Amino acid sequence: MKRREFVALLGDAAAWPLAARAQQDRRRLVGVVAGFSEPEMRPQITALRSKLRELGWTEGQNLEIDARLSAGDFQRLTVEAGSLVGRNPDVIVTMGTPGLNAVRHHTKSIPVVFTLVADPVRLGLIDSLARPGGHATGFTNFELSIGQKWLELIRDVSPRLARVTIINNPANPTASQMWRPVEDAGRTLSIQVSTAFVRSANEIESAIQNAVQQPDTGIIVIPDSFAVVHSDLILRLVEHHRLPAIYPFRLFALKGGLLTYGLDIPDIYRQAAEYADRILRGAKPSDLPVQAPNKFELIVNLKTAKALGLEVPPTLLARADEVIE
Repeated sequence: MKRREFVALLGDAAAWPLAARAQQDRRRLVGVVAGFSEPEMRPQITALRSKLRELGWTEGQNLEIDARLSAGDFQRLTVEAGSLVGRNPDVIVTMGTPGLNAVRHHTKSIPVVFTLVADPVRLGLIDSLARPGGHATGFTNFELSIGQKWLELIRDVSPRLARVTIINNPANPTASQMWRPVEDAGRTLSIQVSTAFVRSANEIESAIQNAVQQPDTGIIVIPDSFAVVHSDLILRLVEHHRLPAIYPFRLFALKGGLLTYGLDIPDIYRQAAEYADRILRGAKPSDLPVQAPNKFELIVNLKTAKALGLEVPPTLLARADEVIE
């Protein structure tokens, strides 16, 4: 081989790693689509960003995060998802069935890591938990049977409980199914259960006002971004009418809610970051199994219980992951 050919060959060999590194180090776009408002979504995005940083992705260098939030407005959520899809992100992390549906309305090819979707197989969003197929994988939400647990917990704190009103958003297809297990549990526990389907702040006020017309009434709030966006209103009304209530998300307890039993959502977003990282490095969503939640946290706001004149059983306090005093 002539010297000139040998030098040229060395030059080509050196160029390949540089080209590969340039492709690997190009700035990747990770989208986030959720129905929460910016303040409610901040802990989840912080968890996502932190875990991605641990895995080697740094904003401003090889990563950009574009969060599209709709503060409970599902129509706006679809519009925001379309705008994000127009940027052709490398992967999109979605929250809840509405978030996943909003993205799927615009694309069936961009990889998606979903969170908090209750029954993606039954809803036809994936083929199976082990082999989701298509372009989406992720993490499931509350199992529908958790409704019985909510009812049991609120009765433990309020033994005289005779009836419960469920605050439910019919626009969320998953949330709209969760009231049935609560009603089934109510028949077993001899507690009358009714569901208030609410679509606005005014309807929330009417639902709680109607609930207090009967004595020994409690409130169960079904998990949904609509409820989170209106959390201050719900908590204010429940406090005003001195009602025992249980909520699905930790932020309700931090704001003064009596009981919460649900998922550690920031932790789920740390797990979602791991899936996003694998996809960014070449994995296919169809090959990543959908994971079910394995950790639920119970939080008791003892200060609120005392204000309501309720005695929290020591056994329940012992089971709580956190007690707010």
